Amino acid sequence: MTVAPSDRTRVKRMNKRAHYDEATIHPILDAQPLCTVGYVFNGSPVVTPTLQWREGNHIYWHGSSASRMLETAEDADVCVNVTIFDGMVMARSAYNHSCNYRSVMAFGKAFKVTDAGEKEARLKAFTEALFPGRWEMLRRMTAQELKATTVLGLELNEVSAKVRNGPPGDDEEDYALPIWAGIIPIGYRFGPPIDDPRLVPGLTPPAHVTDFKFG
Repeated sequence: MTVAPSDRTRVKRMNKRAHYDEATIHPILDAQPLCTVGYVFNGSPVVTPTLQWREGNHIYWHGSSASRMLETAEDADVCVNVTIFDGMVMARSAYNHSCNYRSVMAFGKAFKVTDAGEKEARLKAFTEALFPGRWEMLRRMTAQELKATTVLGLELNEVSAKVRNGPPGDDEEDYALPIWAGIIPIGYRFGPPIDDPRLVPGLTPPAHVTDFKFG
């Protein structure tokens, strides 16, 4: 499915990198939980980092119910961005240096998940997306913990992706210059798990810890 670009999501600068199809947008959202959410708080623009997760044609993020900024975002216009940094692109001129990346920009009105059962289901989906099998291992959330957590969502009706990959695009006459050019790949490195010093003796990390990865 392809989402028709709006005035806000239509990519104008380097529009050849634009994508409006779910087949491009959804994998980017699924591969990078870290996002930034932009909105207006007390008349000023604010951008906050948080973790997002996708379920179907919606994304969700959560935070403390005591957060005035999260309360401000409810039913308000927001802009959510997710970016994966894939590499530095080294060209033969400073002007043509670039980077490889995959990014998604989504606009719309955020909504609050108010039903306790639905909120718990959304948080379970978030946990399971990152750590398959972990939810059933954990102590159940208490009613107070659910009350203290706000979950906001956004329908992906106004969204676009922008992607750059591949080698540098130098001026034709510069390709003959004796200057190294190419790509410095960038990726995540996950180290071995570190036990909590108060861990019950004899426990070993489950597979969703030792095999954890994203990006």
